[in-house]
Amino acid sequence: MPEHRAEIALTVSFHDCDPMGVVWHGNYFRYFEQAREALLRSINYSYAEMAASGYVWPVVDTRVKYRQPLRCEETISVIARITEYENRLRIDYEVRNAAGQITTKAHTLQVAVEQATQALCFVSPDILLERLGVKGC
Repeated sequence: MPEHRAEIALTVSFHDCDPMGVVWHGNYFRYFEQAREALLRSINYSYAEMAASGYVWPVVDTRVKYRQPLRCEETISVIARITEYENRLRIDYEVRNAAGQITTKAHTLQVAVEQATQALCFVSPDILLERLGVKGC
């Protein structure tokens, strides 16, 4: 599979920080979501396109490893990569500071659910594979 990757740049906002001046751990999920949206748009499978295709993709698991804190007004980049796609969608994330150091690593797992029946799909639907360029139409 060709690498599917997106990178976004952000500046840490004051409202993202806790009283100790570091990014509160829960705000990282918003950063991951922004990178995930950019990644999905890059393969023409945004959330609107997912819904139009008849599937929703809920996040069913997530893992985060915090290595270094992020601070207010720090410039960061968030990289999202698709690393699994056959039975579920796994997206790996790296958060890097302005010096290029990895401060946080994470991944999310999403599964396809048919909207009409609410049935869990045990393999990824053809539409995802087509958008990834791993299966012909």
